[in-house]
Amino acid sequence: MATRSIFDPLVPAGAYDEFAATAAPASAAQRAWTPDDGALPALYIGHGAPPLLDDAEWMAQLASWTHTLPKPRGVLIVSAHWEAAPLMLSAPGAATPLVYDFGGFQPRYYTLTYPTPDASSLAREVAGLMPAASGVHQHPSRGLDHGAWVPLKVMYPLADVPVLQLSIPTSDPSLLLSLGARLRPLRKSGVLVIGSGFLTHGLPFVTADMIYGSFVPGWSSDFDQWAAEALARGDVETLAGFRKAPGMPYAHPTADHFLPLFVTLGAASDPSAPVDTVIDGYWMGFAKRSFQVS
Repeated sequence: MATRSIFDPLVPAGAYDEFAATAAPASAAQRAWTPDDGALPALYIGHGAPPLLDDAEWMAQLASWTHTLPKPRGVLIVSAHWEAAPLMLSAPGAATPLVYDFGGFQPRYYTLTYPTPDASSLAREVAGLMPAASGVHQHPSRGLDHGAWVPLKVMYPLADVPVLQLSIPTSDPSLLLSLGARLRPLRKSGVLVIGSGFLTHGLPFVTADMIYGSFVPGWSSDFDQWAAEALARGDVETLAGFRKAPGMPYAHPTADHFLPLFVTLGAASDPSAPVDTVIDGYWMGFAKRSFQVS
């Protein structure tokens, strides 16, 4: 699809239209998870923004990763864009309307849909894993925000997998690790646990040469290298001290896009084991490092 840039496409989400033409049949043919497959991994993905749907390379990377796994029977996703306490789940009803939590983009992005199946059964499973004293609150109407539905449109374009979104109730890495640990049993029952953020997200510091060129600022590459080395060592303690990492606070003026990483690590069988990085490199100068844990 010809495009001036991903922020000024000739046809908004036109690259996605081309992608979906082949991705939808491939998704229909994807083998479904069975108990014989054992536990699914937990993922941390860079979710991009609506222009992800105009980035053919990234969609191909994300789809290729998805097809290394069986199709899950459900997805539980934690997005950077829903920080709320007490802990909450999105509305489980089929085809719950999406949240268009972004501004300044082409009108078409506000018309895209992702009508997932009913997820009431998954909601009960998640609730059953939470402490009896605090539990998890069911939001009556909130749908998936763009940190969830944008990547999921690429991963499962038929919207045939039940999906729930879980809020981020705290910015304390240790508590998020504990939350991830509570979600760990879901992996054994065929549910894909996803933390959706961005390894660097210095949005206030974006420059034209990052958007329209290939410039990667030092604060982004320094933080990415620091995180990559810690992830390769399984050094959760170092990662939890990210506020003192190289490149800060530019890499994360707010912590929201890094925090889902701790839910993913907590859901691992061994949070201190080295991760399997699947996607690396940069997008708009941001590190799009994404990984899975067993």
